[in-house]
Amino acid sequence: MIDTSPGSRWREERTTFQRVYDVIVGTQSPGTAGEIAERADCSETGARESLEQLVEMGVARRDDGRPATYRRNDAYLTWKRVERLAREHRPAELRERVDSLLEADEAFQTRYGVPEPDAVTSEDVETEDHDALHDHWEGLNEWRTVRRDIRVLRRAVQRAETRLDGEARA
Repeated sequence: MIDTSPGSRWREERTTFQRVYDVIVGTQSPGTAGEIAERADCSETGARESLEQLVEMGVARRDDGRPATYRRNDAYLTWKRVERLAREHRPAELRERVDSLLEADEAFQTRYGVPEPDAVTSEDVETEDHDALHDHWEGLNEWRTVRRDIRVLRRAVQRAETRLDGEARA
């Protein structure tokens, strides 16, 4: 019987390097070469070689220890997102989205009565009401996402404008 499961196709259609890349960018927690090899369905040696290449490329970070652990480099993923946004959208579109997110940020400031999400304390919500507590923490997570997206989009605006300036000069 032929295995046609998605995992099987992933193993057959992707190289060891590609599978290790998929694993490292798809997780937030660090792992040893052996742990990553297991998830990437490859040898530990193959995983370690791929991980070292990813470290050199800036995609992953190595935390030296016994054993060394590897994790994704969030700065790389942010850079990649900025580049994609700048390539796919005009600066005016990106600015509109920033303005919309700034309005959402102001609404969160009003809702919570503080200037930033990290200023909110657990005393600000009744712990007896599970639904209220859930809504409280979910709102804070959304606010942090809004703040992160504002930073990313502002960088994308700058990148898109730089790109247009370069094209206009060419």
